[in-house]
Amino acid sequence: MAKKAKKQQQAGGTPATVALTAAGVEFTVHAYEHDPAHPSYGEEAAEAMGVSPDRVFKTLVADVDGDLTVAVVPVAGSLDLKALAAAVGGKRAAMADPAAAERTTGYVRGGISPLGQRRRLRTVLDASARGHATVCVSAGRRGLEVELTPDDLARLTDAVVASVGRA
Repeated sequence: MAKKAKKQQQAGGTPATVALTAAGVEFTVHAYEHDPAHPSYGEEAAEAMGVSPDRVFKTLVADVDGDLTVAVVPVAGSLDLKALAAAVGGKRAAMADPAAAERTTGYVRGGISPLGQRRRLRTVLDASARGHATVCVSAGRRGLEVELTPDDLARLTDAVVASVGRA
């Protein structure tokens, strides 16, 4: 890790914000007080930021034919596992074991970011993201989101863009 990235992480940055800064991408950090009693991390983020839930995207980790795969879908909906498998040329998808998702990405549940993962996983971004000028995703910690363009998110994660979310 470069000295600059280490300094940013020590100054309160996360691997996700360090990756965005290193890539020279414009982004906005939104911090809010996380309520552990809230039933949905994503809906809590949308409410706290005053942003429409269709612009806030959750990062889900699934197992597609034995390979962990990230799906980034709107918090207002759910993940279509069949569509996810098809998007990456797989046959079967199931939600990954939470401990495996945390260990592989380096983030905790409710704070998994599609950016700056410990081991970069293949990623699928729901096509609905392209309907917004900017979207919000986890910045790598509960109570912290980053807002960026869908194109930058797709480029930085090498994402396949496909319809994998359900309303």
